[in-house]
Amino acid sequence: MNRYERLNAILELVAERGRIDVETLAGELAVSTATIRRDLDHLAQQQFLTRTRGGAVAHSVAYDLPLRYKTARQATEKQRIGQAAADLVAVGMVIGINGGTTATEVARAIATRTDLRSPNEGRRAITIVTNAVNIANELTVRPHVKIVVTGGVARPQSYELAGPLATHILEGVSLDLAILGADAVDPLYGASAHHEGEADINKLMASRARRVVVVADSSKVGGQAFARIRRPEEIDMLITDVGVGDDAVAKFEEAGVQVMRV
Repeated sequence: MNRYERLNAILELVAERGRIDVETLAGELAVSTATIRRDLDHLAQQQFLTRTRGGAVAHSVAYDLPLRYKTARQATEKQRIGQAAADLVAVGMVIGINGGTTATEVARAIATRTDLRSPNEGRRAITIVTNAVNIANELTVRPHVKIVVTGGVARPQSYELAGPLATHILEGVSLDLAILGADAVDPLYGASAHHEGEADINKLMASRARRVVVVADSSKVGGQAFARIRRPEEIDMLITDVGVGDDAVAKFEEAGVQVMRV
């Protein structure tokens, strides 16, 4: 377990239990108490929890962890999902991508595809419309990608732009493909997000696309988050990992969703 994985595990344990002590964390994570104390001090400095004399108590932000602490979760699966989604992209396409860890892996996989080159020198091969400032930052330097960024107010947890300013760009574009990460995806409820502002922007992005693909690892499948992004019948494809069982796949397919497990 690397440091980011350990910090993520600490935050999840503290959020789940409300209060935890150093010795318990050291035992469950198989590290020294000195390491746990340093980790707790670091997380307290970042205001993700509150230090106590013998441990820590939950801080409200621990329930919505910043993106950099979420990247450790099922990282290998997310990379495979990202590559599979990137393989759907062809030269000349206009693609919408929202924020989150899995969507970021999609953007990275698109950026490293050496075959995505425009036949006309000087022209960008693909256009990506995104409301995620981290994705825009990574792809701006890629010569084959034209980046269009929505307006809006940035959320530090996800790096996504949301709010009324983010709608103006999306209302005026037409997308070949929308690739959307989600906090949860269910065969009956559809794709959803914890934050209603992000859900609204993601819903608008999907409405501007000819085809909608949801990317979510198996830990997100079968659950519901606060705000719906897309109903099942409005999703063309779900790309997930092999941790999703056959029963769940059958339910998605009954709803008209094509499922790809990678």
